[in-house]
This record gives sequence, structure tokens and C-alpha cells, in this order.
Amino acid sequence: MKSSKIKKAVIPAAGFGTRFLPQTKAMPKEMLPIVDKPVIQYVVEEIVASGITDIIMITGWHKRSIEDHFDYPFELEKRLEEAGKEKELAEVRRIADMANFIYVRQKGPYGNATPVLCARNVIGNEPFAVLWGDEFIHATPPRLKQMIDVYEEYGKPVISGVRIQDKKDLSRYGIADIKLIKDNVFKILDIVEKPDPKNAPSNLAAHGAYILPPEIFPIIENLKPGRGGELWLPEAIDQLIQIEEVLVCEIKNATYYDTGNKFEYLKTVIELALQHPDLNGDLRSYLKSLKI
Repeated sequence: MKSSKIKKAVIPAAGFGTRFLPQTKAMPKEMLPIVDKPVIQYVVEEIVASGITDIIMITGWHKRSIEDHFDYPFELEKRLEEAGKEKELAEVRRIADMANFIYVRQKGPYGNATPVLCARNVIGNEPFAVLWGDEFIHATPPRLKQMIDVYEEYGKPVISGVRIQDKKDLSRYGIADIKLIKDNVFKILDIVEKPDPKNAPSNLAAHGAYILPPEIFPIIENLKPGRGGELWLPEAIDQLIQIEEVLVCEIKNATYYDTGNKFEYLKTVIELALQHPDLNGDLRSYLKSLKI
């Protein structure tokens, strides 16, 4: 069957970010800054760079600032224009022009499958991408573009894959039991959630970004609540694997930034600040001067 083009992407962004309290009491975790851009903007830029411009954000009552960030700030634009700050003006306009943003309030139980189901009426009967709003990958070509290329070739659901180099970290991820198809494309036989590193089926973590068929919706709808009484996307994907092949695309030339916990977030800020043209020299000198 000829595959359909991926036209829409979903970003679940309704969680409370409890690992970052009290910072996230009033600020969404997706809006935490990485130097001068919020985490979620990196995710949106990846989606747009991959050729998708219809982005569905699944939010909650406490996520209004996400909508504001991707909106047109008339008063701010006017002040920047009057001050002659053309560079800053161009950037705030670019953010609003990047994509067609659709916002849906999450309804239903917690868990990371619920926001996917909330996008059902917007997605309709077509395949779509899902990317989390609190982590991102720098890759060339972009991670999602690599996944779309795999989907266009095989017409099968695709999950992004990243090799976990430190064996002790395998217990933090869903690790795929895999069968090589070719190059960096594998068939998923099973996904073991947070395995004991000694018993992990591989070191390939399958998570972070997904290309899913519309058949995932009835699966989620009929899921029984799992851990914590919540609905989990990995459990829905386990059921999807029973009815059709699901592939994992090991992302080439990738650097993974997990901003979902404090230590990894701080590492991300430092690494990207060291790449920032206005900061890298001074920050590098400062870090070298620390008596650690």
C-alpha cells in the first residue's frame, strides 16, 4: 500500500513538570529556557525543518504561555520597531510564522497516551507524528525528517532510536528488541520498559518521536489504565506491534538532549551555551576558571 505523506505533528504539553517544582508552579516545563529559546521551540523547529507545518499542541489550563510564545505579540513588535531593533523584531515574527498552531486542551486521565488520543479529531484518518515537548535531538538531517524518509519507504509506523552508550542508563528508557532490516532501520520485536541493564535486549532506546497510524486511536481508547492508573503510549504501541510491523529508525548524526530532569537540563543549557556565538568564548573561559 502506498504510504501517505505526514502532514501533521502532535506535541503533548499538558504535564505538570513536577520534577522541576517550584519553577514549574507557574511556568510550563516546556518553556524552560535553553539559553535564549524555550525547550519547546527547539521541538517545533525540528518539526518545521522536517517539512511539517500543521502542529497540534495538547495543553492544559496552566500552559497559556506556550500559546502566547507562538503568537503575534503586537505591542512587543511595535516597541521593537520603534526602537529600531530589527534583528529582535524579525525573530519574534519568525516564531509566530513558523507553523499553523492548533491548541487542544487535554481531557481524560493522565499518562502520555491521553494527549495523543485528544488529537484524534484534528488528525482524522491519516498517519501523524508525535514528539514530546520537553526533549529534543540535534541531528543532520533532522531526526523527524530521517523518520519520515523511513516511513515513506516502508509505509510502517516508525519510532526514533538512540543508542545509549552508558550501560547503567539503559534502565531509564524503553529498550527495543530488534531485527535488522537494513542500515539504520530495524523491526521492533518488543520494547522492554526500563530493563535491568544486565538483561536489556539491546542498547537502542526507542522513544522520543513517533510516526503513528490512525489505528493507534482505538487502541488507546480501549487501553486499561496501567502504572499509576494512567494511560501509557508504550502499552498502546505494544498492542500495535501485535497487528502490524513497527520500525525503529536509529537516528544518524544525533545528539540527544533530555531536558526532563534537572541534571540533564543543566547539561543541555551548558552545551548549547558553549555553541552560542555570543556566549561561547566568555562562558568557556569562565568554566575553565572554576576551582572544581
